Amino acid sequence: MPAITVENPLTLPRVTAPADAAARPVRAVVTAPSGLEGEGFPVRRAFAGINHRHLDPFIMMDQMGEVDYAAGEPKGTPWHPHRGFETVTYLIDGTFVHRDSEGGGGVINDGDTQWMTAGSGLLHIETPPESLVMSGGLFHGIQLWVNLPARNKMATPRYQDIGGGNVRLLTSGDGGALIRLIAGDLDGHQGPGVTYTPITLVHATVSPGAELTLPWRRDFNALAYVLAGRGSAGAAGRPVELGQAVVFGEGETVTVRAAERQDGNTPSLEVMLLGGQPIREPIAHYGPFVMNSHAELAQAFDDFQSGRLGRIPADHL
Repeated sequence: MPAITVENPLTLPRVTAPADAAARPVRAVVTAPSGLEGEGFPVRRAFAGINHRHLDPFIMMDQMGEVDYAAGEPKGTPWHPHRGFETVTYLIDGTFVHRDSEGGGGVINDGDTQWMTAGSGLLHIETPPESLVMSGGLFHGIQLWVNLPARNKMATPRYQDIGGGNVRLLTSGDGGALIRLIAGDLDGHQGPGVTYTPITLVHATVSPGAELTLPWRRDFNALAYVLAGRGSAGAAGRPVELGQAVVFGEGETVTVRAAERQDGNTPSLEVMLLGGQPIREPIAHYGPFVMNSHAELAQAFDDFQSGRLGRIPADHL
């Protein structure tokens, strides 16, 4: 799990939380069910079973892999539409190629993030490159769906390609955790992702036996998802492991700890920490569309079927 790393985290700026800050308790721990997405690549549905009021402004998150493909096995998604939200694809291992109906797209590799604001709508496709299909190899990442408020749902589609080298690297007070700040503000440090809705998105690697406590905006919700390893969450030390999501309650800090002993193939606790300012608007969500009303949802399907969300380029037909 390389993503982006450094040899000595103690060379990085340190994030600390005030000693008297109110710790957020763990409200729930949920185990993600497994499934298949697109043309058949394995995913864990990270937020399945969590009430939306604890997720807002997030809609869903999939952990893609971790899977070590044999030659000929790598898979992607077919062409499909989106409207009304943003997709955030963060790749830890492997390579993914994106293309859309407007001619946009790009390639993301280890540690890169592609932030796609679907807004008013488009068609797109995500596939492994031909070289990876031929050779096989490790593939691992997450895709997060971030809702858009009503005033931005029909915004012009846009992309942010955030190279791994542009992610803000930080560490904990004792250097026991490497913090990759992808978006949002953390203790005065700013991540590169530009968001319509205020959020914070972090990938942290916590060394065995180390603890990570981050200051967290009181008006944000707070979630964690374990990508690899085992440890605990919250001041009470609720056990967590690979494939489990944590819902934190109210407060000003979030805490995760890595177990002293990790699995042989997982040297550290790998965890996504995320939260945002709830939008608190009605949601009409079906398949690839996230709108505010059933009428808007019906219009999205009509626009898709009528070709108004774009058409597949001729060289892909």
